[in-house]
Amino acid sequence: MILYAINLLMAIVWAAVTGSATLLNLIFGFVLSTFTLGLIREQVNGTGYLTRSFRVASLAWLFFVELAKSAWKVAVMVVSPKVDIKPGIFAYPLTVTRDFEITLLANLITLTPGTLSVDVSDDRKTLYVHAIDCSDPEAARRDIAEGFERKIREAFE
Repeated sequence: MILYAINLLMAIVWAAVTGSATLLNLIFGFVLSTFTLGLIREQVNGTGYLTRSFRVASLAWLFFVELAKSAWKVAVMVVSPKVDIKPGIFAYPLTVTRDFEITLLANLITLTPGTLSVDVSDDRKTLYVHAIDCSDPEAARRDIAEGFERKIREAFE
C-alpha cells in the first residue's frame, strides 16, 4: 500500500517538474511512475506492484461497466408500464476473508443500482444482499462470484 502512496507522490512531482498540473499530465505521471516502480520492484520490495496496479484498474473498469449495466436495467424497470419485479434478500457465501476485501465487495454491491448489501454474518462467511429483482438469486450469486469477488481476489491476494 505504501507503493501506491509513493506512486501518487511521484505523479505529483512529475506534474510540478513539468509545470503542467492538467489531469492528462497527472495521469501520464502516474503511469510513468508505475512503470518506474515496476522496474525497480526488487529494490523497493514490491514484486507484484505493476501486476497489482493493472488488476486494480481492471476491478475499477468492471465496476464502471456493471454500474452502467445496472443503471440501465433499473431505468428500464422504472419506465416499463408493467412492473414485474420480485424484490428480496439472498445469502451470498463469501470466499474473500479479510475485512478490507469484504468491505470492498459490500460497497461495490451497494454502489451498483438495484442491489444493496444488508449485513455480514458474525463468522464473516455470508453476505446478505437485497436485490430489486430477486427472481433468480442463483444467477445473482454467480454474477457476484464471477465478477466483483473474483476481481477482488485477483487484485489483493
